[in-house]
Amino acid sequence: MKEALFVKRNAQKWKDFEQKQPQNTDELAEKYIELTDDLAYSKTFYPNSSTTKYLNGITSGFHQSIYKNKKESKSRIVTFWKTELPLLFYQYRKQLLYSFLFFIVAVVIGAASAKFDDNFVRLVMGDGYINMTNENIAKGDPFAVYKQAGEMEMFVQIALNNIRVAFYTFIAGIIFSFGTVIVLFRNGIMLGSFQYFFFSKGLGWASVLTIWLHGTLEISSIVIAGAAGLILGNSILFPGTLPRKTSILMGSKNSIKIAIGLVPLFLIAAFIEGFITRHTAMPIYLSLSVLIISALFIIWYTIIQPKKIYFKANNGTTKN
Repeated sequence: MKEALFVKRNAQKWKDFEQKQPQNTDELAEKYIELTDDLAYSKTFYPNSSTTKYLNGITSGFHQSIYKNKKESKSRIVTFWKTELPLLFYQYRKQLLYSFLFFIVAVVIGAASAKFDDNFVRLVMGDGYINMTNENIAKGDPFAVYKQAGEMEMFVQIALNNIRVAFYTFIAGIIFSFGTVIVLFRNGIMLGSFQYFFFSKGLGWASVLTIWLHGTLEISSIVIAGAAGLILGNSILFPGTLPRKTSILMGSKNSIKIAIGLVPLFLIAAFIEGFITRHTAMPIYLSLSVLIISALFIIWYTIIQPKKIYFKANNGTTKN
């Protein structure tokens, strides 16, 4: 789209935004997302134009209005889960995609390495775990590891570990995004080799029905934490037309919000692993139900709903 047409389509909207900022928190957040989208588009196609500088000025004003210290409404937590977090997923959809792709590539590398090197799984998972699993397979209970501790004990341990992994994945982004990519690759390679190990034992389908009961939410959360890390790192590397300090502040706050938003997912995943996964003999339809519902929820909340909220806030319009 030519710059003149872009300006013509949006000039009145920008003027209205500039003259009167919304007082409602939800509306202010929605308009801010819309402005950052316009700014991103302008920076991509007209990086040195007056339009980009103009949008940068308006966006900075909205940013200050949103993040200045003020008393939060009682419905703030509802707004966060219902609107703010989904809008962040839409705003940073590219980072989510990149995180997913990095992880998938690592999974493929891990599976391929395990296939062509018999010692690779032991190198990644450790001799202790592999020996224990082989013993469990010989006993006819390959997933006995999920039954070794009590439900509540497992729930607490797993929840704390999952939150630790997510925080580490996110905070590693401060090393110019490279740290997060390394963590994503490490976890992806572990998953790929781990999953291939069970397929090589003729337990592929059984492992999917068992491990992915909790793994669907757990792995999805790691990918989302990776996106948060990329947001943090990119705010340092690529401030665009924003002052670097402003870019880092904005990226840090938004990435922290996404990281915090993962806590309920990890708690649910830990609950499933601690209380449900141990029932390895449950009917297939129950396992599939939990797995499919978890997958559909992640797709709906991170992809479908964010797009729906964004389009609704912008009267069904988007950039061409």
